[in-house]
Amino acid sequence: MIQKKLCMVGSFGVGKTSLVKRYVQSIFSEKYHTTVGVKIDKKDVIVGPETIRMMIWDLAGDDAFARLRTTFVRGSAGYLLVADGTRTQTLDVALELNRQIQDATGKLPFVLVVNKFDLASAWEIDTNRITALEEAGVKVFRTSAKDGFGVESVFEHFAVLETLERAS
Repeated sequence: MIQKKLCMVGSFGVGKTSLVKRYVQSIFSEKYHTTVGVKIDKKDVIVGPETIRMMIWDLAGDDAFARLRTTFVRGSAGYLLVADGTRTQTLDVALELNRQIQDATGKLPFVLVVNKFDLASAWEIDTNRITALEEAGVKVFRTSAKDGFGVESVFEHFAVLETLERAS
């Protein structure tokens, strides 16, 4: 069995914990619980003949990058930058966190997850901005932890990526 560590980073309240709960346990709760420090969950994924244990590190949300967080990200196979589509500033924070993580750890695979697609009519993040990021090479997923839209594909992206890297 292959173990791969993934980190969830982003502002408070963007849905990192909800995305993990939806993926690992197939549940969603309307109650908001602040993550303190880091919470680690795991899920085994079968990709072809391989079983990959995804170790998902749900890091506490923060709008200022903490020095300790870079130590959490070290050794990971990649990370998910999570933004809340209904709050533009969460994308700005995610992009700044990405810059700081890349500076501290070097180039790690990452994806941008714009969450709360179930509230798409209330999104503040401009679709042109998302398109520009995609055109610049950023892999963007639109998700809803509430109804499950797109959640599996975000995590499967990393499982498949691992399988492809091992094959080459």
